[in-house]
Order: sequence, then structure tokens, then C-alpha cells
Amino acid sequence: MDAIVLAGGYATRLWPVTKNRPKMLLPVGESTVIDRILGELEAEDRISDVYVSTNERFADDFNEHFAESSYDKVSLTVEETNEEAEKFGVVGALAQLVDREGLGDEDLLVVAGDNLMDFGIDEFIDHFDSYDDPTLAAYDVGSLEKAKSYGLIETEGDEVVDFQEKPDNPKSTLVSIACYAFPADAIRFDEYLSGGNNPDEPGWFIQWLVENGPVRSFTFDGAWYDIGTPQSYLEAVAWELGGENVVAESASVENTTLGENVHVLDGAEVVNSSLDNTVVFPNATIIDADIRNSIIDKDTHIESLDLSGALIGAHTQLTNGN
Repeated sequence: MDAIVLAGGYATRLWPVTKNRPKMLLPVGESTVIDRILGELEAEDRISDVYVSTNERFADDFNEHFAESSYDKVSLTVEETNEEAEKFGVVGALAQLVDREGLGDEDLLVVAGDNLMDFGIDEFIDHFDSYDDPTLAAYDVGSLEKAKSYGLIETEGDEVVDFQEKPDNPKSTLVSIACYAFPADAIRFDEYLSGGNNPDEPGWFIQWLVENGPVRSFTFDGAWYDIGTPQSYLEAVAWELGGENVVAESASVENTTLGENVHVLDGAEVVNSSLDNTVVFPNATIIDADIRNSIIDKDTHIESLDLSGALIGAHTQLTNGN
């Protein structure tokens, strides 16, 4: 089985923090969003090769990151886009990747690189192997309003009998979470696209598959975070840290109160301040500040300010009165 990890998005809802950095490389505890996935794929004997799909803007970031890692199965594959408006859509990009890398002879696992999932990839593949039908991971988001943003599924047992991509009036809260397994004979992206179907969201392809044969669901409990907004990112960090704090050895925290779920990264300096539910990126400086529920990017200087729900870009200078 081959695996594709989707990492080609531009994460505009997390700008400015992700304007010049792929969100998949954001820290979540001692790891990153994508490394949690890649670590499992690397350890799974049934996965032969792992293709991380990204865009031209972030290719160097991933190449640098992987050069410092010990992955044997992972390689980068790059779509020819540099901005959101140029994207081919997820299904369009998958079709191009399969053709570019010569895939399609083996079963295929496709997972979004911004998924933080509270289940093992090995469990998901076990479930897929028990049927050998197209299989998706499903999660109950517990809110009809949230369900509007995802692919809504209806099941009978483990079989998906109906799939609706981002419905206006969802009838349930069970959604697909962008983790899929396809037997080789279901890798039909070109056939789907040649019929004039929507190239953007993978859910439209799944909906098409449901109409053309059996599709299975792997429904799990626990936690799941679709990391696309500042709130969802901080929620994922809080889940990972579990109320604890992480301060890098090279960081300096003096005369400061740390609440819960605070991560202070390498070279950051925090003095005479109070932090809660906040990520402070490398080499940022925070002095005499009260900061809650915020993301403070690298090389930022914040002094004598109270911030809540802030998203501060790199190299920013903020002081009281400015």
C-alpha cells in the first residue's frame, strides 16, 4: 500500500503565522502536526512509500524539515502552484500526483496532513483490509452547525449509504475526516474528473464512489482536530499538552506565571508576564504582558500589553501606546 499525505494548502485562516510557513509544520507539543502522521506511516509495515504532496511555495520548508528527520519511506511531491488561486482542487491534485508518481497498482491511503486523529493508522488499515472496499474515517462532531463544514455520511452498519458534501441542512453530525483508503481498482480520479465532476473537495469523489459501489466507514471516538483556524490549532495543542506546559531548554522564562497549555519554543524570552493557552514561537520576546489564547510568531517583541485571542505575525513589534 502507498500513502499520500495532503499538505498543499495555504492555510489563509491562520495568516500571518502560516503565510510563509506550512501549517503542517506547526508545533503540537514536542512534535508537529504532520510528523504525528508520518511517524505512524513510517512504522506501519503495510505502507511501502509515503508521498507528501505540497505546493511550490512550501517545498523548500518540507525539504529542509525532512532533511533533519530519519524517515526512510517519505518523499516530497510538488504541484505547480504558488498561491491559493492556482490550486487544482484536492481531487485534481490527486489525479496529477498518481500520474506523476506512477501510482495506482497498489492500494492507496490518503490522509490530510492537518488531521490530528485519536486513533492509530494501523487500526484504520485493519478495518480497510477486512472489507477491501473504499473506506473512510468518520467522526461525530456533535453539532449540526459544525457538520455543515464537512462531508456528512449516513451508514447502515459499516457501509456508507449516503454522502453529502457540506450540506446546508445536515440531518446528523457524523462526518468524514479526510482519511481514506482505496483498493487499487477504486483509484478512479481520472474517470471521475473526465465526467465533469467537482475537482475541489475529496468528499465529492467519495459521494461519487458511494453511488457506484460499496464504501465502508471506520467510526472512532475520542478526539479529532481539523487544524485550520487559530482556535482549532490551540485546541489541538491543549489536547496534546493536557493542561501541562512545555518550555524549551534554550528558552528563558523569568518571574512569569504560566497557566495551562503553554508552549514556549527555542530562544524565546518571557519576563514579568502571565501566559495561558498560548504558543510562543522561537526567539520571540514578551515583557510585562498578559497573554491568553494566542499564537505569537517568531522574532516578535511584545511589551506592556494584554492580549487575548491574538494571532501575531513574525517580526512584529508591539508595545503599549504603539
